[in-house]
Amino acid sequence: MIKPPRTVRRSRGTAEVDELIHIASSLSISCTLAEDRFWQDKLTRQIEEILIDEDEDTLNSALDTLSKTDPQAWNELADIIEACTETHRVTLGKQEGQSVMFAVPLLAWSRFSIPSGQLGTERIENLRKHLAEQVFAKDTCFSIADFLFSPDQLPQGYCNTAKLSKMLATLSVENGTLACEQANSAEPAAFLTDTRYLLGAVAAPAGQALFRWQEEDGIRKEVLSQWQKQGLDSLQSLFAGCAMESLTPLSYFAAWRESDRASRGYSLRATVSFLQLMLDIEASQLTCVIAACHGRQLEEYRIGFIRRNEEPILHGVVWPLLDGEDEQTDCVAEIEAILRAAGVHDIVAHEHSFPMDQCDDCGNPLFPDLSGDLLHIEIPEASDTLSSTHLH
Repeated sequence: MIKPPRTVRRSRGTAEVDELIHIASSLSISCTLAEDRFWQDKLTRQIEEILIDEDEDTLNSALDTLSKTDPQAWNELADIIEACTETHRVTLGKQEGQSVMFAVPLLAWSRFSIPSGQLGTERIENLRKHLAEQVFAKDTCFSIADFLFSPDQLPQGYCNTAKLSKMLATLSVENGTLACEQANSAEPAAFLTDTRYLLGAVAAPAGQALFRWQEEDGIRKEVLSQWQKQGLDSLQSLFAGCAMESLTPLSYFAAWRESDRASRGYSLRATVSFLQLMLDIEASQLTCVIAACHGRQLEEYRIGFIRRNEEPILHGVVWPLLDGEDEQTDCVAEIEAILRAAGVHDIVAHEHSFPMDQCDDCGNPLFPDLSGDLLHIEIPEASDTLSSTHLH
């Protein structure tokens, strides 16, 4: 007797992954606005159910598959996952409204520790006043989390982020404050430069403006300018001993991407300032060495900082490639422009590629020297208090 073939039963998870892929692919080739909305609504309903079920694996599996087979569908799926994660329906009085989780990225560097943790009632109220006056549209209400988050204190994954955004959305209709005691358990890693985040959720009736620049007389650059001039005053005492600047307050995922991009140049400028301070030299006395580092493909550039005519690598910055960047993107020109603007004119870019080598003992990345070797950094002697830090 011939043994019959075994029937393969598809799991519920696999079926959901396939359905997400099908809808996202259909959306990516849609040719009318009406069809766009049909697929967007269908995809939104399914993703909202998955987030409620906290099925992170299904979302990641669909994204992983599409990243290899259909980049356009991947973009469509990623956009709607992010929208469902950070956006919630709320009731404002008797009106239907929407609440969007926002983030305010703060770039900072310091010879000492960069702060994180609870903000306190007085700072929260000052921040609330300036956000209302300078950032958000009229007739909005918003919540704030009473915590200054480091990157490793942010919620991990879409489902955890959705839970936090839901709590903030619930509080937004009453201009509430979210206590975040649990975030205290995660100590931020020590870096010379790092990012901090203010989080909250802003709500408005459906179809109305959320941010100041959405209003007729609003200009995004002017919003940032006014926020930087006035809104950050309440944080200066918290950032004592730090250099700090704010990026534009945006919806959560947009702010996260913007901070990733902006932090690269900020790290270069901060390192120049740090070495000038520690060595009591001019920026023109530094040499920077740039190396392209590959895994299976180009992953990042590493920039080593040395003092002219001296061998030790004093510090290093990793410049990761971000979405849409590859070997054809002229990142080297951008890096050189930032360094020259900071006063560094002696710049060497190696033409050959390097491996993604790290120190066997501490796990930190190695940086290029003039001869083409990847070496460990040697912090200047005057900065003994920073012996355990490196650039992020």
